[in-house]
Amino acid sequence: MSYITHADLAERPGALELAQVTSDEHADEVSAELLDAALRGADTSAWPDEQVQAARRALARIDDAVQDAAALIDGYLAKRGYALPLSPVPSLVQAWCRAIARYLLHKNRRSLDDKDPIVRDWRDAQRLLQQTADGKFSLGADDAVAVHQTDARFANQNGPDQRWGQPDGGRIFSRDELRAWR
Repeated sequence: MSYITHADLAERPGALELAQVTSDEHADEVSAELLDAALRGADTSAWPDEQVQAARRALARIDDAVQDAAALIDGYLAKRGYALPLSPVPSLVQAWCRAIARYLLHKNRRSLDDKDPIVRDWRDAQRLLQQTADGKFSLGADDAVAVHQTDARFANQNGPDQRWGQPDGGRIFSRDELRAWR
């Protein structure tokens, strides 16, 4: 399952950037306007057939990167026990998918600098996915796995009326002991 749509990618990072990184090597760059129309599912009949075919090849490259990103995300989330594919898709997962797919599409990019936003976003996504797999990070308020998991230090192991191992429901000092303390 894809965690991000073509229309989402048309918004960010946008058709111009995608056209630059997905065009055929040693060929003219796909028109950003044509790729934007193709990403949004609009009519592309106004463009020559050769350009439309180039845009379809660019879309195939985008789809490959998105599928690879989704597979990577699924690998981390499966380790944590999530039911896959996620539905509905949390916005955090959508952002991770965008960052990873964008990084994969920029495979020939020269910059590996941490200040490069594409590399930085990819590393952040990888780090947060690892933390999610380790149980240190949640997918948000609707995270079904995190809701069912409790910290063992706070679990009630003494029955419904006993908390923290105290027979009187968690009180360490009784009222009589507190009165004597005055």
